[in-house]
Amino acid sequence: MEVRNETTIQEFILEGFPAIQALGNVFFLIHLLAYLASITGNVVIITITWVDHRLWTPMYILLSTFSFSECCFITLVIPKLLSIFLLGRQPISFTACLIQAFSFFFFGSIIFFLMAVMSLDRYVAICKPLHYPTIMNPKTCFLLVTACLALSFPLIAGLVVKVSQLSFCGPHVIPHFFCDLGPLIHLSCSDTRPTEMLTLVLALFVLITSLIITTIAYSNIVVTVLRLPSAKEKQKAFSTCSSHLMVLFLMYGSCVFIYVKPKQTNRLDSNREAALVNTVVTPLLNPVIYTLRNKQVHRALREALLRLRLQKQSFGG
Repeated sequence: MEVRNETTIQEFILEGFPAIQALGNVFFLIHLLAYLASITGNVVIITITWVDHRLWTPMYILLSTFSFSECCFITLVIPKLLSIFLLGRQPISFTACLIQAFSFFFFGSIIFFLMAVMSLDRYVAICKPLHYPTIMNPKTCFLLVTACLALSFPLIAGLVVKVSQLSFCGPHVIPHFFCDLGPLIHLSCSDTRPTEMLTLVLALFVLITSLIITTIAYSNIVVTVLRLPSAKEKQKAFSTCSSHLMVLFLMYGSCVFIYVKPKQTNRLDSNREAALVNTVVTPLLNPVIYTLRNKQVHRALREALLRLRLQKQSFGG
């Protein structure tokens, strides 16, 4: 039987947070500052990595790729959220909605796969330091990043194509601040059970695959750290690991809450708040936790600022 696209709605309305719309200006300012801070932190990481040749290592190449993905990820949704806080409900066309949904989940999947790859990089660096230059060479790094992209694209493209084939007859108000697939599927007047099941399976695949890799890597790192003779070295290593694990807990926890359940209907309202964790909170923490606390990055940043100051003085002279 041929599947027909019976879409009659050409435009949706993003509802945002109607309960707090009276304080829209305050929330606009808070989220604008958080967005600018996240973008600035990630751009600093990308710039320093590619300007300073000493940081052209797999660890920092992966981190700069991660930062670029995060910039794209939050830029897809935060400007629309800011518009909602400032102006109220915002319209979005059916096509733009699907493009936003695809891009959001595509970069989101890349971020989770990259976190798994970065945990593997740290595992090799800490647990097998003598083999690190051989295992994590630039070619391997490039192949791992390519694998993250190649794996994410068909998974998310297939899901969004499946959603695009659903019929939307009304209502047209999405109870969210972006085109999340859960609320969008809920608005369909078609039989959504196959699409909901596909969403659940893909969410489980992305989350569980990356979580298993990350858990195994960090478990081995913890075992290796416990064997360190120096208490100071142990404390430093655990401090770094605990920061990383905190971000991982926030990201995985919020995504499991939002996506890993067969039915979306009962939690649509609470999903909006949970989505803020991944789109506002963790992007704000990641630059600080993953890189800006690193002494090597601090040194590179100081030297870059010093060179800038010297250039200004030479031009001024």
